[in-house]
Amino acid sequence: QVQLVESGGGLVQSGGSLRLSCAASGRTLSDYSMAWFRQAPGTEREFVAGISWSGGRTFYQDAVKGRFTIARDNTKNTVVLQMNSLKPEDTAVYNCAVATMQFAGVSRLVDEYGYWGQGTQVTVSS
Repeated sequence: QVQLVESGGGLVQSGGSLRLSCAASGRTLSDYSMAWFRQAPGTEREFVAGISWSGGRTFYQDAVKGRFTIARDNTKNTVVLQMNSLKPEDTAVYNCAVATMQFAGVSRLVDEYGYWGQGTQVTVSS
């Protein structure tokens, strides 16, 4: 059973930075694409960033391109999301997720991910 634990959320002022980390246990994840999603109150969960199983390809939601960076360390079974130039509209609960299928490409669809962390709150004040 895969377990994912996120950390690094918190309260930050607009323009600030946070670094989210997701540590996985229970399975080696080097063969699986991973992603970060977020959900603000009253909204649907949305794709933020994803990284291929090899780490060679990354994908971002348009609203975060140039501000967020996703990376993974397969030797440590972790994925991180560096968030810079944060805006109040980035406020949400952020979850990391692992693709259901081995060697699958990065998907922006929630249903393509079978394992989820509990989430970490990110709040950006104006």
